[in-house]
Formats: sequence, structure tokens, C-alpha cells
Amino acid sequence: MQSTMTWGNTCDVVVIGSGGAALAGALAAVHRGLSVCVLEKTGRFGGTSAYSGGSVWLPGNHVLARQGVEDSVQRGLTYFTALVGDRTRPEVQRAYLETGPAVADFLENTIGIPLEHRPFPDYFDAPGRSANGRSIFARAIPADEVGSRLDDIRPMVAADQFGIDVDRSVLDGGQAWIARMLLALDASGHATLRLRTGVTGLVQDTEGRVTGVVATDADGTETRIAARAGVLLAAGGFERSPELRAKWQDMPSADWTSSHPDTGSGDALALAESAGAATDLLDQSWWCPATLFPNGHAAFTLGLRAGIVVDGTGQRFANEMLPYDRMGRAMRERMRLGHGAAFWYIFDDRFGDDLPAICVPMPDRAELSAAGLWHTAGDVAALAAAIGVDAAELSASVRRFNGFAERGRDEDFGRGEDPFGRFFVGATSPEACLQPLTGSRFHAVRLVLGDLGTKGGAVINRDGAVERPDGTVIPGFYAAGNSAASVAGPVYPGPGTPLGSGMVMAYRAVADMVGRLPAVSQS
Repeated sequence: MQSTMTWGNTCDVVVIGSGGAALAGALAAVHRGLSVCVLEKTGRFGGTSAYSGGSVWLPGNHVLARQGVEDSVQRGLTYFTALVGDRTRPEVQRAYLETGPAVADFLENTIGIPLEHRPFPDYFDAPGRSANGRSIFARAIPADEVGSRLDDIRPMVAADQFGIDVDRSVLDGGQAWIARMLLALDASGHATLRLRTGVTGLVQDTEGRVTGVVATDADGTETRIAARAGVLLAAGGFERSPELRAKWQDMPSADWTSSHPDTGSGDALALAESAGAATDLLDQSWWCPATLFPNGHAAFTLGLRAGIVVDGTGQRFANEMLPYDRMGRAMRERMRLGHGAAFWYIFDDRFGDDLPAICVPMPDRAELSAAGLWHTAGDVAALAAAIGVDAAELSASVRRFNGFAERGRDEDFGRGEDPFGRFFVGATSPEACLQPLTGSRFHAVRLVLGDLGTKGGAVINRDGAVERPDGTVIPGFYAAGNSAASVAGPVYPGPGTPLGSGMVMAYRAVADMVGRLPAVSQS
């Protein structure tokens, strides 16, 4: 069959997707002199990575050492394995942690992306935890240096999904990563970067090897692109697919995710399954609380400085200062127990009438109030009536929390006792994290269970190669990022785990491609 195949284009590596993992893989390939074709189905590069804070979790890297942070790969591995256990394969966990420093070195000292560490605590109290975190970031880059590529980079979520004007004179976080990696690929002379080009199929030979892709551009023109070394699938998850979210995660909506409606559609999962890939962790996401907006979208919300969160019964159910994935999992458990999908963030006017939390974009009180998503009342009972929860239950929750605030200790959930919770408040003790609700006005803002993307997908080995259900490898086929089943399993160990693990596995995938195909031209 393949001997008569007509190819429209040929390159060494085809990369599907354009987020952090995809572009890291592309950079690894061009560094080895391979020709790369990056295919992005939307009109902007960056995927959900462009929305992110840009944290990359790589224990024991040289950037940490340079900035005086004591850490090691072994310490990071101790922490990671204490959390993940045997839910994912130990050899894949080791591959991620042990290769991380090499990837950091490659990105800064070979590719030339300036890196820096920014403190952000690990998310669990477990052996090997780092109070400063292991996160590294691409240094911010002025838009003038990005040049004409600026318009090709997906803007921050406030602009992209909510139509808010955002200053893009300097790109930071995930934006900086995408900008710097695109510029490096452009400068390499070995990369073709295509927007509005979706991959609708994989081409396999009679032995099952993936030899290329079927790509369709915005005009509907179909092209077959051959990949001499391999295909890297790094096109995100399925968070924007209502059908798949309902099937695998029992989620009532696919609109509460952070990703753009044009991304995360499940295309990557469909491609993996079409090639015969094994899949795992389809019931998992990188969860987070999210503020619901009138347009039906929801915005990632973290760093709560005051107030409490209650479910549809009016009861408090978790430490509100938990790391966001852990708080999201607490919300998911309440949903599983039948308490509904409506959550409310209750706070008073102690710090004014704005949301005392980090939310991008920051919600407009008048707009949310008009949509029934923000309620204000002079007392807790009236607020309960406005949001439709039992007044006695909500009043009891507030009284109990106020008692904890007076005594300086959250006897139910330990709020403020962990460094992560104190980090956002700038506190050194739990007392500063327990402000009583005693103001003259009380607010309730609607929260939902959001996510930063799904984390289930193709099962990969330690080199990023996609496996079949019987454990054999599909030759020529690799996956990374949210298109692969996460090496972290159902856990979110620290800030930047999604980007860090995705970049490392993409880097390893390219090394494996080259190692298996020594005859590939590297001129």
C-alpha cells in the first residue's frame, strides 16, 4: 500500500501541536540537524501553554543552583515517587526526573533561552519537598524582540476568551516560552511552522509503523506529509469535548476549562487510538477552582486571601488555601457525593468589595451580579437566600470559621498551616490566613470545577514512544504533554509539572528517533 503513497511534503520529524512540549521537541530535533514540520490547527501558536504562568518543574537543574536553591535530582525523585507511587511506571518517572537538568541546560546553554528561578512552593508535605519549589521560567521578552511573530502567538486568556485589552509590550510566563522557542526555531533554518493546519489522520505502513500524517489546511486542501524519523503528538487533551468529558470524567460541562474553545477537542486522543495506542488516566485532569463568567467560560482562580468556599449545601468542605489541583479534587469529590456542581466563594468587605483572590481576568462585580453569578447582602441569612442554600447551614459554616479565626487555628481543615497557603498571603503563621467574616457586606461569587487541561492520553514508555495495549511500541510514533498519559498519574506534585514533564518527554522522544534511525540525514 505504502509503496504507491504520494507525499506532498517530506521532513524528518512531524510535530503535531505547538505548546511547550511540542516546541521543545521541535527544538531538540533542529539542534540535531533534522528538518521539522510543526503543524498547528488553530490560527495561533502556543496552545494552553501560552495561557500558563510558564513554570517548568525540573528538580536539580543548574538554574536553581545558580540562584542558591539547594536541590538535587534524587531529592526531587524522592518527593515525586512518594506522591505518585506505582500509579505510573518507575522507569518513566526516573526518565523524567533524571533528564530534567539536561533539558534545562539544553534550553538555556544550547538554544539560548535565558532562564530564571522564581519561588513557588511544591504542593505536598512529603519527603523531598522544596519550600522554594523547583520552577524555572523563560525570562520575559519585549515585544520588539518578538517582532512579527507576536501576532502568531496565542494571547493571554483575558484577551483570547474574554475580549479584554491586554498590554503585550512585554511577554512573560508561558507567552515568553512560546515566543523564545518560536524565534529559536525560525533562526534554525530547519523548521517549517504551519498555522491553520490540522492533522486528520496518521499514515502507517503494513508493519504498523507511523510514517507520516494527513494534514488539512484552512481551505480544506489535504496534504500527506512524510516523517522519516517519527511523528510527535503533542496537541493537548480533550478538555473541550463535551462528549469525552461526560464519558470519561462525568463532567457536566466542557466550557469550564482554561483552554481555548478551538483547542483540546480530543483530536490527539482520536489520532492515538486510530494507531492502536493504549490509553490511561482518561478520568484525570489538572483540576482547579474557577470563577464562572457570564459568557459561560470560567477563569482559573487561586490564591484566596480571605473568605470561605461552600458547596450547594452551604457547608465548608476543604482548606481553601490548598494548591489548586488539590482544591479542585475536593470539589470533584463533593460533586461525586451528590452535592451538585455549584460552589460559592463567600467573603465580606474587610478588604473592599473586590474578589480577594487571583483571577485572570478579574471579574467585574456589576456584570457578574447582572448574570446572577455574584450576590451581595447585608447579612449571611440574606446571602444564603440569594444563592439558594440553606440559611442555617451557611450561617453555621460562617460561625464555625469565625471561631477558628478567633482561636487562630482551623480545626477542620488546617488552613494556613502549610507553606503553600501562607505563600499567597505573605504570612508566617496560620493566624494571618484566618480572617473572620464580620463585615457590613457579604458577597457570594459562583465557582465551578475548572481545569488546566486533561491529563490522560496515549501510554508512553521512558523514551516517549507510544505503546499498544500489549506493551509493544508503535514504531515512529511518540507523544508528550497532555496528549500522553501523565507521568504524574492522578497527582500534581508542583508548579510546572505539566510543562516540565512534557518538555522532557518530547526531548527524549527525539533522542530515541535519532537513535533508532542512524541513517537519517543530519546535515
